[in-house]
Amino acid sequence: MNYNWNWALFFETVMETDATWLDMLLSGLGWTLLTALFSWLIAFTVGSFMGVARTTGQPLLAAIGNVYVEIFRNIPLIVQFFIWYFVLPEMIPPLKRLAIDSDPTEFQFVIAVICLGLFTAARVAEQVKSGILSLPRGQRNAGYALGLTQAQTYRYVLLPMAYRIIVPPMTSEMMNLIKNTSVALTIGLTELTFRTREMGEMTFAYFEAYIAATLIYVTVAMTVNRLMAWVERRTAVPGYIAGGK
Repeated sequence: MNYNWNWALFFETVMETDATWLDMLLSGLGWTLLTALFSWLIAFTVGSFMGVARTTGQPLLAAIGNVYVEIFRNIPLIVQFFIWYFVLPEMIPPLKRLAIDSDPTEFQFVIAVICLGLFTAARVAEQVKSGILSLPRGQRNAGYALGLTQAQTYRYVLLPMAYRIIVPPMTSEMMNLIKNTSVALTIGLTELTFRTREMGEMTFAYFEAYIAATLIYVTVAMTVNRLMAWVERRTAVPGYIAGGK
């Protein structure tokens, strides 16, 4: 392939700014990581609640959890982004005021966090439900036999074990969440993929821009993978969970 590579481009300043293209990519990475972090907090909290609700044996809670999961898992993520960004602000006054009063980037960030968090929560709910149902029924009965309430049984008996079991699939969800932040470019959030595309369109160095972005995404994903592998080893119950020693 006859192509003139220009890696020095990353250290050239962007037009009408003092920042280099490397600075722009790192800025995009910062928004990517912030979006993923806050989205994960929502996903883990809401997903845990919905996962527990679906295993309590109470029809109303189970129905709420099932409806939530079915809705958020069966609507494409990009469609959910457009609904949150273009439709719901016209129907929810607080979102409308936020859109008017805040900086556009701040509003895009808030919408991306909410949308990604609730979308990923549906997937986390499936993992939490699977983790709880994989436990022997005797553990639940033992909690009740000790005089624990249902809430206490979940808090002290079932969830501590279930979370240990689902560390590997939760690792995959975290990595998927980081990759899904790239969809936020559709509402204008200047995350990593947005900056990469911007660099390609302004310099025509698409190969360099997307290779750099790919390496950054791989580095972040592998860092999360290794961190969660360490968490899995530290929390494994010997003789119970695969990998426990």
